[in-house]
Amino acid sequence: MSRILGIDYGDVRTGLALSDALGLTAVGLKTVRAEGRKKLIAEIRNVVEEYGVTEIVVGDPVNMNGTRGERSERAQEFAKNLKKELKITVELLDERCTTMSAHVILNETDTCGKKRKAVIDTLSAEIILQNYMDAKKNKALPG
Repeated sequence: MSRILGIDYGDVRTGLALSDALGLTAVGLKTVRAEGRKKLIAEIRNVVEEYGVTEIVVGDPVNMNGTRGERSERAQEFAKNLKKELKITVELLDERCTTMSAHVILNETDTCGKKRKAVIDTLSAEIILQNYMDAKKNKALPG
């Protein structure tokens, strides 16, 4: 079975989440600190190879009013680079409210301080991936 990698791309940190082999459940994998695009792509390549990833979904931070800003353009550029470098299917998913959802979950679990900062991006990637898989399962997305 193939796996899907979810990515919450950020300037400082990038969260990664991985699907189970059946593509039903997303699990947070890790957060990678930004040390340049090449290093980040190399890190993602390692994950793709290690876990047999056949598809990647990158969160697209569309503005709340539906317009695309600088962050969205950077995510789109990153997704395009991933596709070119890794020769793998890369999709974008509107991630509006994902970080907000992650904050709600962390509030409910009373996670704060340094611990919160360490997991927020991974949790956001997990939510992006789960939303993507749910939408695919419900035929709201191609594939």
